[in-house]
Amino acid sequence: MQSLATSLSLFVCEPLPPFSAIMESTPPTSKRIKTRAVRSGGRLEGWFSRDNELIERYRFEISTKVINNPKVLSLDWLKSQKLDNVRKLLKDQLLRRFLEMKGNIYPYLIRVLYTNLKFEGNNLVSHVKGVDMEITHDVWAAVTRLKYVGLRINKGNLGFVEDFNKVQYYKRCLKNQQAQVRTCSVGGLKLDERVLALIVTWILTPRGSNHSVLIEEDLVYIYCIMKNIKINWIHINKEHMQKSMRLSDYHYPYAVLISKSMSWLNQHKK
Repeated sequence: MQSLATSLSLFVCEPLPPFSAIMESTPPTSKRIKTRAVRSGGRLEGWFSRDNELIERYRFEISTKVINNPKVLSLDWLKSQKLDNVRKLLKDQLLRRFLEMKGNIYPYLIRVLYTNLKFEGNNLVSHVKGVDMEITHDVWAAVTRLKYVGLRINKGNLGFVEDFNKVQYYKRCLKNQQAQVRTCSVGGLKLDERVLALIVTWILTPRGSNHSVLIEEDLVYIYCIMKNIKINWIHINKEHMQKSMRLSDYHYPYAVLISKSMSWLNQHKK
């Protein structure tokens, strides 16, 4: 069986491109982000539709909030490591493009998008650098090949089984099912479940820390993937974005996805 360290090796940190290649106004450090934003005065007004409340929020809160460093998973790597079952399960969830997505990210633009982000119906709506943006399900499909179908899982609404018990299911996933359970840790899981757990906590619903401790939703995702129950990943991604906006200890997720969505919208704008 592979060690946890070996399992972690499948995740590659996608490095940020040189800031000079991103945009002229992208600052090189978090500290400088705040300083330049405060000094920019009227220049920020166009980015936020002259909304002074949003400008102040950006200056003193969002401009220094951490963006999750993107991770990339190669499904061919899984095949080379004889993890064919995990590879097939992920392909069945239509997650290949999402997991293998690479590209430049634009930190300044991402923070502005999150500052202005609103949820209108099923779509994400924002305003970035004078441009109104609407990320519809068609945009998600074009960028990720995901479809708005499957279980829409929320905290407190598991959507498919009323008696799901996270501790009981976690114990069934353990190599030693007689072990005493104090926390739902990744370390004791069987190999397939462990790899899926790492994919969930590092890529699908990334968090700033505690990647090795599983919450109920994590275990539900693993259960569904293992049972080949289709999950609505667009819904999950949007819910996770909302959580990152609401909770101060959550980092902003999906940097590459958002950057590619903005680029796609720019190329296909009417």
